[in-house]
Amino acid sequence: MVPSFRSLVVTLFAALAIPAGAGAQPDARSGARSGARSAAILILRGTDTLVVERVRRTESAVSAHVAVVGQPQITLDFTLARDQSIPRMTFSVRGANTRADAPALQSGTLEMAGDSAFLAILASGATRNLRLATRTGALPIMNNDFVVLEQSVRIARARGVTSLTVPLFALSGAQTVDGTLELVGADSARFTIAGNTTLVSLDDAGNVTGGSLPAQGMRIAVVEGPAAAGISLGRPDYSAPPGAPYSAEEVMVPTPAGFSLSGTLTRPAGATGRLPAVVTITGSGLQDRDEYIGVAGGYRLFRQVADTLSRRGLIVLRLDDRGVGGSGGDVNGTSADFANDIRAAVAYLRTRADVDPARIALVGHSEGGMIAPMLAATDARLAAIVLMAGPAYNGRQIIDYQLENQVRGSATIPAASKDSAIAASRAEFDSTAAKGPWMRYFLTYEPIPTIKKVKQPVLILQGATDQQVRAEEAELLAKALGEGGNTHVTTRVFADRNHLFLRDPNGHPSGYARLTDPKVDGEVLGALADWLATTLGAR
Repeated sequence: MVPSFRSLVVTLFAALAIPAGAGAQPDARSGARSGARSAAILILRGTDTLVVERVRRTESAVSAHVAVVGQPQITLDFTLARDQSIPRMTFSVRGANTRADAPALQSGTLEMAGDSAFLAILASGATRNLRLATRTGALPIMNNDFVVLEQSVRIARARGVTSLTVPLFALSGAQTVDGTLELVGADSARFTIAGNTTLVSLDDAGNVTGGSLPAQGMRIAVVEGPAAAGISLGRPDYSAPPGAPYSAEEVMVPTPAGFSLSGTLTRPAGATGRLPAVVTITGSGLQDRDEYIGVAGGYRLFRQVADTLSRRGLIVLRLDDRGVGGSGGDVNGTSADFANDIRAAVAYLRTRADVDPARIALVGHSEGGMIAPMLAATDARLAAIVLMAGPAYNGRQIIDYQLENQVRGSATIPAASKDSAIAASRAEFDSTAAKGPWMRYFLTYEPIPTIKKVKQPVLILQGATDQQVRAEEAELLAKALGEGGNTHVTTRVFADRNHLFLRDPNGHPSGYARLTDPKVDGEVLGALADWLATTLGAR
């Protein structure tokens, strides 16, 4: 379960290691001399566009609007100092596929002053103010941020050096890490953070004009000048593939809280009568209905699940999270709030004439595997649940493990310093992310007492190399179900599969970007489909 830090700038803490961008003003050729620029930066894998960032730069400021497939949009405005540092940044986050002037889900400011970062976050009508430790001269970074890369180039050129180590205040986790810049000749550079390298070409002013992310198999393309304004990221395609033996229907699911959730319902073609149905439940962070993650060319767990199950005679409803796609609602809710969203989805299915209300199951991944038992324990009419990498430990135990695992696996932290680095990392976490409503709930929620109340059939699927939710947690869940008297429990642990159920002998999240195949294979999907088809009596 990747900590999403929902309470801190929603998608600024997305788990995707896809670069954001940099600056602008109208004419690209004059901009090469003056630093002013107008451009769109595209991140592509093959012919698929994963990111579109429209950027604008002047001598004293950079603005960037970043759209990533399946993720909320982010607008960033950076103030530049004479020494090319970034003393101030403002941000706003809006739902995916919404207008640029739509109401912000979150907004705020980040002020860098000496060894402190001052973060103010406005969400749900309330402002939170945080003072976070960093290092003097740190630049704020969002993933592999092109703004930081370009500013690092400018700093190196101003100092007359060809290599530079830059402290970076990473909004993901509110930690300070080092970025290494190497200038390769006058027109290219190599920028490395935590072992991930971005190669770029540069113009005379230090702006990125193209490049690649070799480990991720991605390339960087730049469109300059007025044409940049016309480039945008298309809406995701959730339709059924050509020739599929099922249809895909766009739906809106109303909730008792007064907002609706957008989604896709896939239904076997030619089927008659009432069919068994499944609702999918995404993991932590703001996820679209496919649970899209931009690793290995685009991971879409629930698109694969829907395709597999609907070919086996089941209706599948998959939904965008709050604030994603056409879904409304408060993105700062807790797991219990998100469980109520799934209750609304189940209630919606029970109103449909083509769904058998006695044969509805839930399939939850990661945090979704924590939410599914919440519903099953309180809704005896649910027929079954599937937990894919569902946690058995409370959030405090999971976060402590993940923070320690991150430090232990770091090649840049000396062995003698790792214990103190772990302690510092936990202290930083407790002073920042642990204060938000989602995280507070997650840290203290105990899955075991709830799972003991589940009496429906349960399938537990787990990756053996998962370094986010450990493989041992699958056995703990199975044991707790047995202690609660449930004899309808099946557990499958898949060798060499990580938290995403992708083949990965190591399983550490830092290696996700280097995976080459985004598809969950037939062994995992077959086990899921066989069990559900049998349990729900699909024809």
